[in-house]
Amino acid sequence: MQRIFTAVFAILFCSAALFAQGNIKPDALILYNNGRYAESIAVCEQEISENPKRVESYVVMCWALIRNKQYSEAEQRALAGLAVSPYDLRLTESLGEARYYLGKNNGAMEQFQKYVANAPENGSRVGTAYYYMGEIYIRQARYQHADIALSSAVRKEPLLERWWIRLGYAREMAGNYYQAVEAYDEALRLNSSSIDAERGRTRVSAKLQ
Repeated sequence: MQRIFTAVFAILFCSAALFAQGNIKPDALILYNNGRYAESIAVCEQEISENPKRVESYVVMCWALIRNKQYSEAEQRALAGLAVSPYDLRLTESLGEARYYLGKNNGAMEQFQKYVANAPENGSRVGTAYYYMGEIYIRQARYQHADIALSSAVRKEPLLERWWIRLGYAREMAGNYYQAVEAYDEALRLNSSSIDAERGRTRVSAKLQ
């Protein structure tokens, strides 16, 4: 009898555990961090439908939409999130990124400037915001401004080869060839096989001869 009771209890316990596991809500941030952007977006959609003022859901959704290259949707959701929480810097930066990829240079710049002016010095996206500002200035052929922005970006995150290449390019286009060589050399130090950095350095070296 004791063994029968034990077996029944074990079955009931396992069934309850399985039922509980089946009812665990997916975590949108975990899905996002695992690269499952569409699933993360769907979870955030559900959370917002249940609670339209849930700011965290807007934040994670914007991140996932940008990674999923759904820039128009990211812009709309960032605006909706900022209507709920006007001073959320994560949404401010996401709105800047969405507008950058949509080619809305002035609108993107406004958001990035707002972000870097208000974010903590060690804010996780400060370097990224400066990088995008530099890219916008390059689009506008304002190369001295691009130099300043990209120099700020690499000071924040000095191990990103791509950023050093873009800094070298901005300096090259501004005619600051010695400084351009320094940036291209740093990119090559980080990745000695970088074709873009090698080509940039070769171009600038030819102009210095």
